Amino acid sequence: MKNLIILGAGTSGTMMANHLVSKLPKKEWQISIVDQYKTHYYQPGFLFLPFDIYTEEQVKKVGKKFIPKGVNYIQKKIEKILPEKNKVELEDETLDYDILIVATGSKIAPGETDGLLGPLWKKDIFDFYTYEGALALRNKLRDWEGGKLVVHITEMPIKCPVAPLEFAFLADSYFKKKGMRDKVDITYVTPLDGAFTKPTCTKALNYLLQEKQIKIETDFAIMEVDNDKKAIVDYVDKEIPFDLLVTIPTNMGDEVIERSGLGDDLNFIPTHKHTLQSREHENIFVIGDATNVPASKAGSVAHFQAETLTDNIILYTKGYSLKEEFDGHANCFIETGENKALLIDFNYDQEPVHGTFPFAKIGPLKLLKESVFNHWGKLAFRWIYWNMLLKGIPIPFVGRNMSFKGKIFDIKANK
Repeated sequence: MKNLIILGAGTSGTMMANHLVSKLPKKEWQISIVDQYKTHYYQPGFLFLPFDIYTEEQVKKVGKKFIPKGVNYIQKKIEKILPEKNKVELEDETLDYDILIVATGSKIAPGETDGLLGPLWKKDIFDFYTYEGALALRNKLRDWEGGKLVVHITEMPIKCPVAPLEFAFLADSYFKKKGMRDKVDITYVTPLDGAFTKPTCTKALNYLLQEKQIKIETDFAIMEVDNDKKAIVDYVDKEIPFDLLVTIPTNMGDEVIERSGLGDDLNFIPTHKHTLQSREHENIFVIGDATNVPASKAGSVAHFQAETLTDNIILYTKGYSLKEEFDGHANCFIETGENKALLIDFNYDQEPVHGTFPFAKIGPLKLLKESVFNHWGKLAFRWIYWNMLLKGIPIPFVGRNMSFKGKIFDIKANK
């Protein structure tokens, strides 16, 4: 009996277990999945928790519920991967593997920025990339009386790169509903030279920032948080004051990757961007946020990766060459507030464009244009996540690779 081990039972790991359990011969392969945590979080929902749009119960479920029968679920801490010996050390046992899939994700690392974990942390400085952070921010916003709100990205890459923009847009809508928008000055601070990682998308989004009177500060490389002045400071001593700082700290791969010597400076594993095979070890494959591939670290990307990786695992077990197929496809809703949203669709090479999705000329979803329909699409994704995506069920009419049908290539990047 051969062993395939999946490390991490988050979005990517759970999807891979569901994909592979029906495709690998049960008489030949034992599939195990390892994760020390019992709760599975719907992480895209963390964006809505601070604004009381979602409740705690809507974003978390017991993880075991989504692990398929026939897969050995091990709830223990992962200590170290020993790739030269094909072994994984857990807290009290060692597992042998023939194939290893690393799906350990990424986490915020606020300790990487001087002063971020100072006396203002969780008092006037919050994150919303963790369940605990999103709830603490919700409680703060409920009673906040206004002032300078700074939404800040420390450095790229980050999980779900559109989420900070969405937070700024939702904050605008939230304070309007509370009748206190005139008491809140919103500033969006980014290390990028524009609002988003994709230049054409940035151009299309700028009007929304202007329309909502959200200031933007670009090329801001934070050096420290000055707790006494209540300001973030960059390397040329530029200061941006805040009354409330909502920050996205540095994102890093899991510490087990560092302990195992498998990652880069941010603990992301060098991975072939089209096959999802480790660059260093042929029987190790990597998926989702754990990779260093230049795709968005988002649930939709992990979903598309899982379909290609499943095929490549099967090919690998049979001794065939891998498909160099994954194209970096990402499909993301951008919540813009007031019950509207944008939809963007892009890959490694093609930036977001106008058009319709998933059907050419019909839609019903519109790309790069605000609509109520897109907003409902975003909210419907939570049901799709729990009931289809995690279970490895294909989403109808949405292919793993980017389709160019219905796309209008009418946006030129600024030079």
